[in-house]
Amino acid sequence: MSTTGTLTLSRPAPSPMLASMESHQPAAAVRRISSQRLLAGERELVIQHLGSEYHLRVTRNGKLILTK
Repeated sequence: MSTTGTLTLSRPAPSPMLASMESHQPAAAVRRISSQRLLAGERELVIQHLGSEYHLRVTRNGKLILTK
């Protein structure tokens, strides 16, 4: 027996989490600061975070590197 007909594809309903994310307002803008202002003319800065120290350094090539 042969059947002919139309194949209908349906989209799955969006997940409730995705639907709620789409309805929220965009997040607030992220605060920005220039590296020159942050380093204040120095080549290294120590950042204390949760009891640990991180070193933000400017390399010879002018790039930033953050190490623990």
